[in-house]
This record gives sequence, structure tokens and C-alpha cells, in this order.
Amino acid sequence: MERLCSSPLHENISTALDKHLESIHVVQARRKDEIVNASSRQRHGPPRCQDERVVLALAVALRALCLATRKVRTTLWCAFQMTLPK
Repeated sequence: MERLCSSPLHENISTALDKHLESIHVVQARRKDEIVNASSRQRHGPPRCQDERVVLALAVALRALCLATRKVRTTLWCAFQMTLPK
């Protein structure tokens, strides 16, 4: 979009994209923790409290990803509108 506009876009656009990517990485890490916890639970029996904490951490990360996705969609739409010819 910066090429279409022939000038750099606002810094909030790149910030929103960076936060969205960071949220994706956090969700991936929490999901990996959940998978590891589920596989170890099958071997050693059900430690219920630890499992709930892992699932809650994943839920919090998913909520943050949802909010970041909404923000980046709006930001990209605004950037697109700025690049359209007048």
C-alpha cells in the first residue's frame, strides 16, 4: 500500500500489524503448552488445576488475538481508503 500511496503510511498501521503478529505468536505458544500438558496428562493422570490454568491462558490469548484482529482489519481498511485515487 505504501507503493500505491507513494509515501509511508501512518505509524499506527505498522504498530497494529506488529501487535497482531505478536498475538498470533502468543496463541501458538499457549496452544503448544496445552498440547504438551494434554500429552503429559495421559501418561501421569489428570492434574486438574494445572490443566485449567493452561486452558485459561489460551482463552486469554485468543481474546487478545480477537481484539488485535479487529483493530488490524479496521486499520488496513483505513490504509486502503487512503491509497485509493481521489
